[in-house]
Amino acid sequence: MYSFEKLEVWIEAKEFTKTIYKLTSGFPDSEKYVLVSQLRRAAISICSNVAEGSARNSYKDKAHFTVMAFSSAVEVLNQIIISFELDFITEKQYQDSRILLESITNKLNGLRNFQINQINK
Repeated sequence: MYSFEKLEVWIEAKEFTKTIYKLTSGFPDSEKYVLVSQLRRAAISICSNVAEGSARNSYKDKAHFTVMAFSSAVEVLNQIIISFELDFITEKQYQDSRILLESITNKLNGLRNFQINQINK
């Protein structure tokens, strides 16, 4: 087992990615190569950046990838808001997605703070 597989934030982000895949499967066909693709790539990017950062040697590099993961999470939030406003998802799906993203971003902030503290030691 690799170290990232033990991180709660990676586990949550991976599960969230699967949620996004299921959620976007109901989007209109016209969005297949636009919003669906963007949402899926941004969601995958969250857990991928956590995984990639865990393989870096310095805490500075690790923190950089954690910031990238956080940025991808904010990108997903933006796209979820647009999806809701276009009536591609229900209010419940929108609220549930926001709750999941808030948990992920809180954990990413905690991980980044830990990494930054390690740099300053």
